[in-house]
Amino acid sequence: MKVFEQFESMRNWSEEEQMVIDLITRLAENEIKPRASEYAEKSLFPWENIKSLNELGLNGICIPEEFGGTPISYRLYTEVTCIIAEACASTGIIFGTTTAVAHPLLQFGTQEQKNTILPKIAQGALGALAITEASGGSDISKMRTTFTEDGDDIVINGEKIFITTGDVADYILLFGHWTTHPSPENSFSAVILEKGTPGFSVPRLEKKMGMSASSTATLSFSDCRIKKTNLVGGIGSGLPILLSTLNKSRPSVAAHALGIAMAAFRDMHEYSLEREIGKRRVIDFQINQFLLADYMTEIIATKGLLDHVAQLIDAGHSDISVQASMLKVKATDLAMRITTDAVQMFGGAGYTTEFRVERLMREAKLTQIWEGTNQINRQVIARSLL
Repeated sequence: MKVFEQFESMRNWSEEEQMVIDLITRLAENEIKPRASEYAEKSLFPWENIKSLNELGLNGICIPEEFGGTPISYRLYTEVTCIIAEACASTGIIFGTTTAVAHPLLQFGTQEQKNTILPKIAQGALGALAITEASGGSDISKMRTTFTEDGDDIVINGEKIFITTGDVADYILLFGHWTTHPSPENSFSAVILEKGTPGFSVPRLEKKMGMSASSTATLSFSDCRIKKTNLVGGIGSGLPILLSTLNKSRPSVAAHALGIAMAAFRDMHEYSLEREIGKRRVIDFQINQFLLADYMTEIIATKGLLDHVAQLIDAGHSDISVQASMLKVKATDLAMRITTDAVQMFGGAGYTTEFRVERLMREAKLTQIWEGTNQINRQVIARSLL
């Protein structure tokens, strides 16, 4: 696939960045990928994969050196995410979720929060974003989780659903409303909750279509008490924190989806070269040649858009919600289409667990749903046209 190789050679990675890419690629191929099938089949949290990532210090790649990290560009971060997700989508989602917690702490957290939490994340602590509730996902006005001031404490009551890594996360960035501020806009805020806080429980873990090695939890808060110093960004800062978080996490989801898409493409291509029907290889049929040609074109085009959005973030642009949504929609829709066609190309074998394409198809579906459904992201894009 010389076109892919030529495209990669033109992405202008520095020598140091290329060393990181090569290191992660070897780790993904030799350690993460071989474990992926068993983790998924048995719904086991991929602790060994997380350990392998931490041994390379990957939890610290979005954290400044002063807090114990080894920072890289956001563009390189998305490439690392793509490589990990191609090897194991569940490991990729866990890795991406932790960085999604670190970014808002860097931007909005107090110095005390940064000094306390960021070094622990750099050392391997896991993070979770707690946004979605049964009463509302993207509509913050319908969130029912409450924060009540009580002396030097904040008392939390409510429930969150569909929280990635929520049961094992060391730190949870939790969104809710202050009871003392009636206006949803002025009351919406974010706090940091630590694992093991009294009143915090995990009543349910979801059984899912895919990503079964990544846990998805319901979180319950019953008079859960934390210190006021755990408030991030001040009362009423929830919306800018949330929007900033999504602007950085949606490109990460796109990179995650591209990893899944790339895995499916490689499997399709390899299978089409080897499988014969009536003494003709699958790839010898023009319809399959055209299918692979279209997907190779789309993968390269989407990677180009990913680089563009990542470079906007690296350049300090904050108003990128439209670009982030465009990228998220394009990459995740591509992942769903290509994995579906991969199963079709494999025929009956693709519908069995002997090949990973059936798992990739199930995993791709989530990318169209989380971090704002693609319908919500299309609304973001469309509003810019009005």
